[in-house]
Amino acid sequence: MFHQAFPLLTESLATQGWAVIPEFLQDRQARDLAAESLSLLKQGQFRQAGIGRGDDLQLRQDIRNDHVLWLYPETESPAVQHWLGLVEQLRLALNQQLYLGLFEYEGHFAHYPAGGFYKPHLDRHRDTDQRLVTLILYLNDGWTPDAGGQLRLWTTPGKATGPHQIIAPQLGTLVCFLAGDYWHEVLPAQQPRLSITGWLRCCPR
Repeated sequence: MFHQAFPLLTESLATQGWAVIPEFLQDRQARDLAAESLSLLKQGQFRQAGIGRGDDLQLRQDIRNDHVLWLYPETESPAVQHWLGLVEQLRLALNQQLYLGLFEYEGHFAHYPAGGFYKPHLDRHRDTDQRLVTLILYLNDGWTPDAGGQLRLWTTPGKATGPHQIIAPQLGTLVCFLAGDYWHEVLPAQQPRLSITGWLRCCPR
């Protein structure tokens, strides 16, 4: 299941710490994931997302107001299985080329309602460095600039100021960056917004 974009993604991650790959997933495959996400949302299986983890988990709608549903390989649909297969091949490719020691993937569907946002943050929890690489796959067909909901990714490691990329959450686009280094935010969306957000992790140290 080697993907033609893997070499570009790996090179970009090695040289600049982030990558944006439009049309990483074919439209049909991305639409299947979007349909799966919407079906599960209508069934009430998503939950309000929080910040922190474990005993420190907080629901802070002033910081983020999306809803999520975690992915579990043993219970997922063919569309999600295909996505997880691609991620596994990417994990192996990154380990082979960049020696990152990536051990596993954790990810979830994410749904931002109209008005949804996530203020600037890093993806690595304060008490662990296991999350090494962030992967975001967008599932929004025909997204237009006036719909908002873009990802702002600051491109200077460790800083939420200065040069940045504004990335539309367009169907099939993949964003990848080093989780502990790059600040980012979800700008307010004017209509519902879907993605799969996840992390390639190393073993506990």
